[in-house]
Amino acid sequence: MTENVDFSFERLNVYQAVRLLIKEVYLAQRQLPKEETYALGDQIRRAAISISSNIAEGSGRSSWREKIHFIEISYGSLMELHSQIQLCTDLGYMDLATQTSLREQIINVAKMLSGLKTSFEKHLSPITSHL
Repeated sequence: MTENVDFSFERLNVYQAVRLLIKEVYLAQRQLPKEETYALGDQIRRAAISISSNIAEGSGRSSWREKIHFIEISYGSLMELHSQIQLCTDLGYMDLATQTSLREQIINVAKMLSGLKTSFEKHLSPITSHL
């Protein structure tokens, strides 16, 4: 019988927020035309999944510097997602209400990732934090 084990990243508020964002992104990308399913739609899904994947991967790293690096990658994927959602709206593939809702979630996740990074940076020694 397998025990139900919580990994540290699963308890992070930002990870929970990203899971909700991914769900909303998957629902929203259904608005894309069929010809964009494997182009823009695939890129949107990959960017969204990358956010949570890098949070999880970073949590498994032993050094604070590595953990910070993966939070930075997550943030980059979040910005990529934001750009793609704007493009969908510009092309008329996504309605403004959906784009606005996703943007609010993206802003929230960005703040949370920034806060997590700041928290991790406090664990770095003053000498190594500028390297």
